[in-house]
Amino acid sequence: MVDILSRTEKKKHPSAASAVFSIIIPTWNNLSYLQLCIDSLRKNSSLPHQVIVHINEGKDGTKEWVDAQPDIDYTYSEKNIGICYALNLTRELVATDYIVYMNDDMYACPDWDKILYGEIKSIGHNRFFLSATPIEHYPVSNCSIKGEYGTDVASFQENKLLKEYASLPMSDWQGSTWPPNVVHRDVWDLAGGYSVEFSPGWYSDPDFSMKLWLMGIRLFKGVSKSRVYHFGNKSTTRMTKKNKGYYMFISKWGMTSSTFTQFFLRRGEPFDGILKEPNIGQALRIKNTFKRISLVFRKI
Repeated sequence: MVDILSRTEKKKHPSAASAVFSIIIPTWNNLSYLQLCIDSLRKNSSLPHQVIVHINEGKDGTKEWVDAQPDIDYTYSEKNIGICYALNLTRELVATDYIVYMNDDMYACPDWDKILYGEIKSIGHNRFFLSATPIEHYPVSNCSIKGEYGTDVASFQENKLLKEYASLPMSDWQGSTWPPNVVHRDVWDLAGGYSVEFSPGWYSDPDFSMKLWLMGIRLFKGVSKSRVYHFGNKSTTRMTKKNKGYYMFISKWGMTSSTFTQFFLRRGEPFDGILKEPNIGQALRIKNTFKRISLVFRKI
């Protein structure tokens, strides 16, 4: 059992009064990707932001590098405490109204932030959950754009990406769940952040969206013109211990995560406005009931 609070540190610089987003980035011994991510935020952001990194372990020099950066706040844990605890710990340093959760293996394309902020301003209230749109060499869902610009830092074709990213076809989509995403801090706090029972993190994304759904939020929008390049799972593939998130989601919410993302969020479908209550057919209700009953015979 990891004692979460016994070996943690926090460092916060004076925040610019004009900062728009607080960008929280969990990282785990992934320095080269983190440096590329931070470099892209510095070069390609149109607005001033607060950047907060959570350093899990940092045995590869991450802690020393982040500590030397005058424009990065951070939290640190000697042990790897996973994504959920990391995100909730960084919340203590947030200085703006809007929290952006970004992965450390993402490269922010130009104006990614200006476009998201413009979308927020057009909404006019804080009851939303927005995502930027990832470009991926191997797209993992219909929320992603296929674009072959490298599978790691060494093969990354930055110049080619910068010439082509804006012309890649994609429309706004339903079902914001995955990072990079943005939510108002009041919504984050009312939802209680990311649920630590899903630590180290699998299925914590749809769980967070479910909590927002139960709060009455129905605007889950993927913004097509706000784009990042995502190398994909550069930390999670190294994890040897995973939570049983699939079954935990069923136990907690009484349905599979795919039922929620497909029928409630309609994830990946063309955006057509505020989501409505889904019409769940009898066959799907029976399937989810069977899934719940089957948990009796499983240890989760």
